[in-house]
Amino acid sequence: MSTGSATALEPDAPWSWPGQRRPALLVLADGEVFEGEAVGADAPDGVATGELVFNTVLSGYQEVVTDPSYAGQVVAFTYPHIGNYGTTPADDEAPRPWVRGVVVRDLPPRPSSWRATASLEAFMEHAGVPGIVGVDTRRLTRHLRDDGAMGCAFGTASEARLRAAAAAEPGTSGRDLVSEVSTRVVYGRGSGPRRVVAYDFGVKETMLRCLGELATVTVVPASTPAADVLAMEPDGVFLSNGPGDPAALEVQTAIVADLIGRVPVFGICLGHQILGAALGARTYKLPFGHHGGNHPVRRLDTGQVEITSQNHNYAVDGSSLPAAGERAADVTHVNLNDGVVEGFRLTRVPGFSVQYHPEAGPGPHDARYLFERFRRLMDQGDG
Repeated sequence: MSTGSATALEPDAPWSWPGQRRPALLVLADGEVFEGEAVGADAPDGVATGELVFNTVLSGYQEVVTDPSYAGQVVAFTYPHIGNYGTTPADDEAPRPWVRGVVVRDLPPRPSSWRATASLEAFMEHAGVPGIVGVDTRRLTRHLRDDGAMGCAFGTASEARLRAAAAAEPGTSGRDLVSEVSTRVVYGRGSGPRRVVAYDFGVKETMLRCLGELATVTVVPASTPAADVLAMEPDGVFLSNGPGDPAALEVQTAIVADLIGRVPVFGICLGHQILGAALGARTYKLPFGHHGGNHPVRRLDTGQVEITSQNHNYAVDGSSLPAAGERAADVTHVNLNDGVVEGFRLTRVPGFSVQYHPEAGPGPHDARYLFERFRRLMDQGDG
């Protein structure tokens, strides 16, 4: 992963007003078929595949499309009208999109925003992201809610070829996708007074901006040994979001286990899951995951409910967190929709994590206080 934007179009780029769109099909691994039209980049040989999930955000679609956590996945937007304010390089969360494809109901060809430098469709064409428009996303979402996330294939190829491709799609279970999205080189961000080392499991730009207000941030590859990080003498270590199954990340789990108790640790999303696994907790896959900008989470110490941004298919089993010993942990946040553990803290050594996204890119800012909590942890050694 490089550090510059690779998706930006020239300010005077065309709005990509479409001509006659080609008919396309979306086929799920269980045989369900949805009709639509092809948009964005051409799928190779007319076939794009991935694990299909749905996201409920009303805005922030560019941040979603460029979030590395979607590596290996196709995103269906539940909101029927996506793309109305166009795209701008300022909203990129990564140098390039890692999402396998986009499914929408209606994609306006001409955006209405002074910030826009290109339409969403032109952005997708430029960035190599295929899509399908005109799909009955209401029916599709109901199907995924009932039957769970699953493999899919879409494009202009024949239904028979798409069925075969959907059936062969492996999904994300058991797969290390972090190695695909993580940076290959060490780089720096921010100019704050503290020193933070951030593990890039698929880190988002908004996270680095939030951390950069607190510290001078050194971003390192996902497999960087703990000894190398400790040699940098950081005030804290940050564990980023990222894609795929945490159970497949044995190397990263062992690294984080070596850091616990030696430096304050803060994890978000996949970083939360890896920290849990490093403590000895189990992780598991949710039926259709949490993807959206309005999930209610209760903060257990105050009873306050936060509206949060979420993007994950896996979760930590709270009952498997150690209750005693040097690596004991307490659950701190719980999802009010389904009871999923949304956060925990280490009770004997400095460290905590949350499953949701306090950086809110996109989403509400109810949980931005967690970055301040990380600052206090680094300064005082407690949360």
